[in-house]
Amino acid sequence: MKKNSNIPIFIPELACPHQCVFCNQEKISGTNSIPQPADVKDIAERYLETIPENRTIDIAFFGGSFTGQSVDLQEQYLKEAFRFVKNERVSGIRLSTRPDYINEPILELLKKYSVTTIELGAQSTSQVVLNESERRHSFEDIRNASNLICENGFELGLQMMIGLPGDSYERSIQTANDIVSLGARNTRIYPAIVVKDTALEKLYHEGRYTPLTLEEAVEWTKHIVHIFEKNNVSILRMGLHPSDELVIGKSLIAGPFHPSFKEMVMTQIWKELIDMELQSIDSNFSNNIKITVSDKQIHYAIGYRQTNREQLVSRGYNVRFERNPSFSQYQLNIG
Repeated sequence: MKKNSNIPIFIPELACPHQCVFCNQEKISGTNSIPQPADVKDIAERYLETIPENRTIDIAFFGGSFTGQSVDLQEQYLKEAFRFVKNERVSGIRLSTRPDYINEPILELLKKYSVTTIELGAQSTSQVVLNESERRHSFEDIRNASNLICENGFELGLQMMIGLPGDSYERSIQTANDIVSLGARNTRIYPAIVVKDTALEKLYHEGRYTPLTLEEAVEWTKHIVHIFEKNNVSILRMGLHPSDELVIGKSLIAGPFHPSFKEMVMTQIWKELIDMELQSIDSNFSNNIKITVSDKQIHYAIGYRQTNREQLVSRGYNVRFERNPSFSQYQLNIG
């Protein structure tokens, strides 16, 4: 299967009806300029020069609520992107939007210009969390939009956030299960963070909101990953994309942001796998062990900053890790 690459076109807060408590797209994305439709061609050309061959490529409109714009402006952006679909330089177009900005006429427009994937910023399926985060849409909006998207032949993506106001581990697990049942083919998992100049910053300073710790966010996400992988929902991203603004002292006020968040989650998954395998081995088994895993998973098995290796050494194991390119994702052998 070919790898996929996106040509990202960020349109921060474009057409958003209001600012949710957690949101400051300028700070999160690290950009304060909005590309115009005429800029799409140059952006796409620059990316196409750097993307390796033998990949499927999508032009992706991220950051705002694409389908909340005027139909005329949507069509201007889509026309520019569609030129690259017509000449077969990209495979399709994907976009992100709000659940309450989806209806049949919008989907007909998107079909016309070969949009293949629609990602909805669901964030949570708990009405408590949606209300406290000032999303101003309901779970029914998420359900209705998801059904329309699937019925019209688009690939559905549903993004979620953990640790929002009113959230709990149980509500985040329910959101993950709802994302599966709504028919999503892909998802993104973002831990909520406190960003400068947001309503959440005010709540945080007033002591009315406490973000997850990094350890809690990793633990919650680990369990959510199991749900998605078990149900063949592709996880496109774990954690926010690093930017120059997302550092303490600039725009990051508090919360579980880490540039290696995914690696931390996968480290914990592999720690559990290795521990379970060791428990199944005869207690008289030698402490000199070789752990064999797939090429793509070996750095996760060793662990973020080699934490899994060091934890095994602290338990008295003389351990070495080896790669086997024929192994599947979570396959391992301890010998």
